[in-house]
Amino acid sequence: MSQRLFRRSLAGLLLLTVSGGAALAHAVVKESDPAPNAVVHQSHPRFTLHFNSRIDLTLSTLTLLESDGAKVKLPIDKASTVDTLVSHGDGLAPGSYRIRWQVLSVDGHITRGDIPFTVAAASSLKP
Repeated sequence: MSQRLFRRSLAGLLLLTVSGGAALAHAVVKESDPAPNAVVHQSHPRFTLHFNSRIDLTLSTLTLLESDGAKVKLPIDKASTVDTLVSHGDGLAPGSYRIRWQVLSVDGHITRGDIPFTVAAASSLKP
């Protein structure tokens, strides 16, 4: 292999390593309860979002988006940890919802996303 080709290959490998590591540092949801598109059978569900990296709990937010467009800020529960946000819904009527999350990860980047779910019809709800 020529010296020039070796340098280009090494530079490319270094670029992939550095950019790949930065992308992995952004906080994204690894697991959630409810899972995306889940059907919830409770009017007072607990929400748990587990991230792939540490997050700043003081600068993280959870918002419940109702099907009519209303937004309800969800409190961050004391059970939350450095990589998990916990909250709860209160008296949710049957219908479609989204949990909108926004977090600041340790790499200094803000990430956000939505988790859609449905609350089941009243006949199948558990208190």
